[in-house]
Amino acid sequence: MISLNDGERLDDLNRKGYQIIQNKDKFCFGMDAVLLTGFAKVKKAEQVLDLGTGTGVIPILLEAKTAGGHFTGLEIQVESAQMAQRSVAWNHQEKKISIVQGDIKEASLIFGKASFHVVTCNPPYMNDTHGLKNPNMPLAIARHEVLCKLEDVVRETAAVLKPGGRFYMVHRPRRLMEILSTLAAYSLEPKRIRMVHPFLDREANMVLIEAVKGGGALMKVEPPLIVFDSPNMYSREVKDLYEK
Repeated sequence: MISLNDGERLDDLNRKGYQIIQNKDKFCFGMDAVLLTGFAKVKKAEQVLDLGTGTGVIPILLEAKTAGGHFTGLEIQVESAQMAQRSVAWNHQEKKISIVQGDIKEASLIFGKASFHVVTCNPPYMNDTHGLKNPNMPLAIARHEVLCKLEDVVRETAAVLKPGGRFYMVHRPRRLMEILSTLAAYSLEPKRIRMVHPFLDREANMVLIEAVKGGGALMKVEPPLIVFDSPNMYSREVKDLYEK
């Protein structure tokens, strides 16, 4: 029997009746995780790894949305990993989803090289020069590069991906050049990029990226994704991501 701890709640994921356990005082998933699961492409029977999975929302949503074979989430924070494991059990998906407690920087040691067809990551956006760190350590770890840096994510992704495997990441546009150069340094060729704008007339505040291990030098910039048509009114595309 799965029970909720103090401060925890169940949130509906609007997919296959799945729910997720979250604690508002720790870290709750945001729109960026949902957008990433809509951008990522997972084929039938593929093995998928989510780096820094938090409470497990990305593996759970990808299991609901795709025909992938198995989904693994790696999370360094013990409490978050345990919460994710309980969410997987709550949804009776223990055979399809595994949550492993461990360090992103050691992913290739934990799982072995060339183990996955797909890797996803919603990494900390801010390095040491960006913003004030939250005094709440779980939130600081989720938002700032406290325990791992962008290069750690990319290096380990390149190691655990099979040749031709795909990497999907959501990040901030202001770090796009750094992201592209780091991907190239580890033979991960950017293939698709999509900017995310809060409103049609606002600058992008997120970027979705697909890179292929050992892929050719040909990149597609997709049409922008607009989140809101008007204040508090999601665009049709974003509604579909949440509702279908």
